[in-house]
Amino acid sequence: MTHPTPIRPPRAGTRPRVLDLFCHRGGMAMGYHLAGFDVVGVDLDASCAEEYPFTFVHGDAIEYLLAHGHEYDIVHGSPPCQAYTPLNAYNHKIYPDLIAPTRTAMQAIGRPYVIENVEAARPEMVNPVMLCGPMFGLRMYRHRLFEASFPLAPPPHLAHVARCSRNGYLPTPERPFMTITGGRHSKAWQRAAAEAMGTPWITTIRGVCEAIPPAYAKHIGQAALAMLAQAPEVAA
Repeated sequence: MTHPTPIRPPRAGTRPRVLDLFCHRGGMAMGYHLAGFDVVGVDLDASCAEEYPFTFVHGDAIEYLLAHGHEYDIVHGSPPCQAYTPLNAYNHKIYPDLIAPTRTAMQAIGRPYVIENVEAARPEMVNPVMLCGPMFGLRMYRHRLFEASFPLAPPPHLAHVARCSRNGYLPTPERPFMTITGGRHSKAWQRAAAEAMGTPWITTIRGVCEAIPPAYAKHIGQAALAMLAQAPEVAA
């Protein structure tokens, strides 16, 4: 895929910058940070600032992208997934479908980009790669799709042979993998789920249940760094 704005390698002695749109509580942000990026997150939910571990901007993600996206080396977006989940089957609400508008804005800015969403959103995404917990040694099955404008290869995806605990229950020797989805869960469960996800700074159940393991973003960030390292120098 081509980028109207020249792709530039980070300046010597500086960390590259990633713009984290629809950032929520910072699961993806932490992974990019561990890969070597400075991170700025944007979300309409002001409460995210309470747990987001890096610079947080309260605002509309697409508006901020169009105004400031050119200031970053890459752009990541996790548009709301509710429009593609079973929530629509029983609560009859209308949820925003923002994958296509997000992609359009990213392409207009011209920076390398990544779009994340759930498996049910596959028809809305372009050649997505699927990542799952055991690919990174995590004890959970958590499929997420990633559309990237640069080469992105997943680690091997082993068969799901380990048994999962029921949602809201702690893992056991017989069921060593956690099921991490919404519900009225105990604080002990929330802490165990946060540790399993690699997001121990998240202290709310909703935050944990909606998070993406940082290991996924670290893998993607490393691929992005390899792409940026190959970019030719361009005039500022």
